[in-house]
This record gives sequence, structure tokens and C-alpha cells, in this order.
Amino acid sequence: MNINATLIAQTIAFITFALFCAKFIWPPLMAALDERREKIEEGLAAGERAIEAQAEAEEEAKTLITEARGQAQDIIETATKRAGGIVAEAKTDAIKERERQLSAAKSEIEQEINRAKDDLRGQVSAIAMASAEKILQREINTEAHNDLLSKLAAEI
Repeated sequence: MNINATLIAQTIAFITFALFCAKFIWPPLMAALDERREKIEEGLAAGERAIEAQAEAEEEAKTLITEARGQAQDIIETATKRAGGIVAEAKTDAIKERERQLSAAKSEIEQEINRAKDDLRGQVSAIAMASAEKILQREINTEAHNDLLSKLAAEI
């Protein structure tokens, strides 16, 4: 064979191979590369979205934490105020109870004083009657003695 014929045969074989590759092999390879490039771009875009979402989530978390701290502070202040109110209410109740008990004690003391006075009156009356009997046994003037006893009873 001639070098020219070989060269031409090789050129034809190469062109046939190139056309075959361009028609059957190159499109699937390019499609696979394009698909891979799209997946990579989507992955990068998803990564960027995830970074943005993370930043937003961090900001939202900071906001929520700030709100929670504010609410906790409000709850603490409310509890403190309520505790102060309960203490004040307890003091007021204790003062009222003390006054009630003091009033009851004074009332009881007055009743005891009145009972003691009544008992003393009874005893004085008994002594006066006994004295009157003794006086009457010695002296018989009943009118004078009755007047005296009436005056004593009125004074008692």
C-alpha cells in the first residue's frame, strides 16, 4: 500500500471515528457534564441559602432569647410585687387579728370585773345583813336600823 492510501484510509477512519464519537459518545458526555455542573451549581446555591437561613435563624434565636429574658424579668417583677402584696396583706391581717384578740381580752376583763363587783356586792350585802342581825339582836329599834340598811343598800 501506498503511504498516501494509508494516510487517506487512516484519515477516513479517523473522521468516521470522530463523527461516531460526535454523534453517539459526545452528547451523552456533555449531557452528563452539564447535569453535573447543574448539580454543583444547585449545591452551591443551596449552601448559600443554608448560610442565609442560618444567619436568619441566629437572628431569630437572638430575638427570641431577648424576648424570653424580658418575659422572665416581667415574671420576676410580678412575683416580687405579689410577694410584697402578700406580706402587706399578712401584716394587715395580723394587725386586725391582734386588735380583735385585744378587744376580746378587754371585753373578757370587763366581764370578770363586773362579776367580781357582783360577787363583792353579794358578799357586802351578806356582811351587812349579818351585821344588821347582830345589831338588831342588841337593839330593838327596827325603824332606825331599817333606814340605815336601806341607805347602805342604796350606796352599794
